[in-house]
Amino acid sequence: MSGSITAVVVDDQALVRAGFRMILDAEDDIDVIGEAADGREAIDAARRLRPDVVLMDIRMPNVDGVEATRVIAATADAPTVLILTTFDLDEYVYAALRAGASGFLLKDTPADDLAAAVRVLARGDALIAPSITRRLLAEFMAAGPPEPGTDRAALERLTERETEVLTLMARGLSNGEIADELILGEATIKTHVSRVLMKLGARDRVQAVIAAYETGLVTPGQ
Repeated sequence: MSGSITAVVVDDQALVRAGFRMILDAEDDIDVIGEAADGREAIDAARRLRPDVVLMDIRMPNVDGVEATRVIAATADAPTVLILTTFDLDEYVYAALRAGASGFLLKDTPADDLAAAVRVLARGDALIAPSITRRLLAEFMAAGPPEPGTDRAALERLTERETEVLTLMARGLSNGEIADELILGEATIKTHVSRVLMKLGARDRVQAVIAAYETGLVTPGQ
């Protein structure tokens, strides 16, 4: 369908793939253009078909979803990756987000929410609410300090205000909450967030937050 959002569905269970395809193909603006049964096939499909969004299972044979996400996210003009998981805050979810995924959903998510999620990622937004960001980072990073990040130079390119905004983003605050904290307009905060993403080379808010932790700007519990 011309002008529709294109998607590839990746899962090692054929029935699951068929179910997601049926849900998404029922939408006027979404077109499933391919499927893959493991991470290796997912990488190939992403390269060949160049979809807007890849719906990625995590636990698969051969190449798992984390490694597949890492490879796909590193390619030029990469599609956004939506992780589909059975367990809320599965230990692999953080690894997948760190690898370049832009959000995650539970596999039992209602059909309307799944379609809405694909649209969100196709717009270039991240699909993790601030409250989930807070829980996710607290759960996995509090277990131990992350490896020191190597791109401190990127942080040094941020202005003092942008650093403040990134720090508050990393604490799980929404744009509105950041605006209240800094006594600024929400439109101004959105501008600062956009500049932070650009300077960090981050695809979305999730990647910027992870960068804040990995470079040591923010530490768990701070």
